[in-house]
Amino acid sequence: MAKRLTVRDLLDQRGKHQFAMLRVETLEEAEAAEKAGVELLSIPPAMIMDRRFRDAAPTAFAFPGDNFYEIGDTADFLKWAFPLYKHGADGFYCSGSLTTIRAMADHALPVCGHVGLIPSKRTWTGGFKAVGKTLETAQRVWNQVKALEEAGAFAAEIEVVPHAITQAIAERTSLFLISMGAGAGGHAQYLFTDDVLGQNPGHIPRHAKVYADFAGEYARLQEKRVTAMRAFADDVHDGTYPAP
Repeated sequence: MAKRLTVRDLLDQRGKHQFAMLRVETLEEAEAAEKAGVELLSIPPAMIMDRRFRDAAPTAFAFPGDNFYEIGDTADFLKWAFPLYKHGADGFYCSGSLTTIRAMADHALPVCGHVGLIPSKRTWTGGFKAVGKTLETAQRVWNQVKALEEAGAFAAEIEVVPHAITQAIAERTSLFLISMGAGAGGHAQYLFTDDVLGQNPGHIPRHAKVYADFAGEYARLQEKRVTAMRAFADDVHDGTYPAP
């Protein structure tokens, strides 16, 4: 069995190997990702506390994460992170303040920040759109990266930033960059399982790529459910079920 990745492994492999990363929501998805060779997983925090998770994904580098407003201030983040670390979390997604990131790093908790389009803070950058298309906004992304470095983060999710800007930053930062719609300059490529499997019936981001049609499969299964349940109801109503 391959060994579980460490922070040191990720940093040492920057620029040498492109890592795949998915957001998974269920143990079945985590197991499938492990078997498929996806090295990095973003997961709901509760999944780390489920002892079945490591049976499903024994080698995955697992980032539990939630929006900062779901967790709270610096003290809340530390109370949230310690039990998760004890139960096998490899790193932590944190969209909280630099003070929070610094406090977590001071306790040797591996922290991944967020730059570019940060959905929970999108009002500051004009909504769901690319960040870094102008000199001013590109410099803002760079300054965010430098601030995360200084605060002690080891990684940053860089989201919906022009490829050239991501590439330029990757050449000048010590962080492990996780690209979500920010081009091949990142050290890992990150998508949501809902989009990869085609099980998202709503808007699909332009940077996502759909590899399956789970939504269509679910619709066909629902039709089969209705057909089977109607046959059962008809049998009950006409006395065919139960048989003598």
